[in-house]
Parts: sequence; C-alpha cells; structure tokens
Amino acid sequence: MYILGIDLGGTNIAIGLCNENLEILDKDSVPTQADRESEEIVRDMAELCKTLLSRNNLTIKDVLRVGIAAPGSIDDVSGIVEYSNNIKMENFPIVEIFKKYFPIEHVYIANDANAAALAEDLAGAAKGARVSLMLTLGTGVGGGVIMDHKIYAGSVNTGGTELGHTVICAGGRQCSCGRRGCLEAYASATALTKMTQEKMDELSLKGISSKLFEVAEKEGKVSARTAFDAMRLGDSYGQKIVDDYIFYLAEGVTNMINIFQPDILTIGGGVCNEKDYLMVPLLRHVEREQYTRDNKNKTRVMIAKLKNDAGIIGAAGLGAN
Repeated sequence: MYILGIDLGGTNIAIGLCNENLEILDKDSVPTQADRESEEIVRDMAELCKTLLSRNNLTIKDVLRVGIAAPGSIDDVSGIVEYSNNIKMENFPIVEIFKKYFPIEHVYIANDANAAALAEDLAGAAKGARVSLMLTLGTGVGGGVIMDHKIYAGSVNTGGTELGHTVICAGGRQCSCGRRGCLEAYASATALTKMTQEKMDELSLKGISSKLFEVAEKEGKVSARTAFDAMRLGDSYGQKIVDDYIFYLAEGVTNMINIFQPDILTIGGGVCNEKDYLMVPLLRHVEREQYTRDNKNKTRVMIAKLKNDAGIIGAAGLGAN
C-alpha cells in the first residue's frame, strides 16, 4: 500500500507518493495560486494526487491514507483549517472538500511546522527519540513538539507551532504577532536580514566601508547569508551581526531545552546551510546556558535532515500510529 503526503504552501503544492516506510517514490508540485478560492486549491491537490497515481500505474485503491500539511491553525480532529494567513482560509473544511475530489476514507491533517517536526522524528535526524523538538528558521520561527511519536498541539491546536513567539527580550524588537522581543524577531532568517540591513544603513550614514556592501552587491540583495559571507571575508561588522544572531538563537534554543528537555532538538531552515559556522558557536552557548549542563543525558542539538521533503514526509506520517 502507498501513502500520499501533501505539503500545502503559500507558493507551491508539493505532493509525494510514499511507501509505508515513508520513503518518497515520486513527487511533483504545482503553483498554489493562493489568491484563488480555497476549493480550487483543494481540487488541484486532488488532481495532482491522481496524476502521481496514474504515472505510477496505481489507483486510489492502492492508497492507504492521505496526509496534508498546511499552514495556520489546524483542527486535526474535524479536519478544518481554522485560520491561515498565507492561503486565506478561515474555518475551511479542507478534509471534507478534499474527499469530494479524492474519495478515500483516511485523510489526516496537521500544521506544516508540526508535520515537519514529525517527519524528523519518524524518518530524519530525531528518529528514535521519545521526545523531540524542531525549530524552523525561515520567514518566521516555526516549531513542533513530538512526544512518543505524536504531535503535541495543545488545547487550541497551536501548541508547539508558535515557539517563535516566546519572548527572549522583554520590550525588545517589535514582532509581527503584536508582542515585543519574541524569538522570531531575533532568530528568524527575516530578522537576520533586517539586522544586517540596519547595520549597513548605519555604516553608510557614517561613511564606513565594510565587506557587507560588497557581498550584498554581488548577491544583488541583502539576505540572511550576507553577514555570514562578510564574516568569512574577515569583516568585523559581519562577525558582530553573526555573533549577535547566534546569541539570540541560543537563548531561544536553551529555553526550549529547559522547558521540554527533549532527547533531540533539530533546527531547520536555510540559515542551517551555514553548518559549522552556525552550529559550533551555537552549541557552545547552549552548553554553557542550559540548566542540565552537568547532566550526562543532555539534549542533542543538530541540523534537521529532511529539508524541503519534511512537509511531504511529515504529512505522510500522519495517522501512522
């Protein structure tokens, strides 16, 4: 039997045909066109599922279940997207509508950050852990908490997904959620880009040269890579931005370790492409700050393994136990 994992994003709908070991056998994607009516998006999800099956000489009878990873607040019991900013869904019965176009009994849904965390638990860097946690550093800071291979979502279905909205600096930077000082305002890729731009603006006003300008000009923009690239060229301003960013990220990671004491904490997102330039100083901070610094059974912190396939694999893993 086969499983279809659907990663519904604001830009693309990605779907994978998986076996029961959650290995992706084939996958495809189409643009979401998120401004459309929600039912049109769901119809495209179903059509792409049918395309994958046909391409592999399979029918719906060969499918054990379908899982959907979607952004926003998700009621996994009723199959409703309560609210999603990226796709403009509100109290939308996505599972019911999907079954209209793809008639199958077992369809499961979860928040996309939770699904990514589940993927790492079932088939990625956190495989084998009893308790694992994932932080995703992207436009925001997403999260997911997995206990005994099940998603912890709390009483209103957002538990774990909003770890980025824990405050690490009271009264600090304005966050998109309305609070000040959230981890997301300091440790997301967006925040790193903003900190870099602010420093460049300051240096420009003072007429101070920096490799930051050279790197940004070469890239054609200021990005989350700019400060790291400048740092590698020996730029002291790039180094300071990176040091500050890692300090704030370490504060958030340490808080998560102290609260949840997971066996493994994984970090995902494009910033992780910096590898040792990110992880070595990060681990040094966390080792020093965590409450369990003297305990031999400490949380292992590592880069997530599954990258862009995490949503598909996590969706496919929904309903597995």
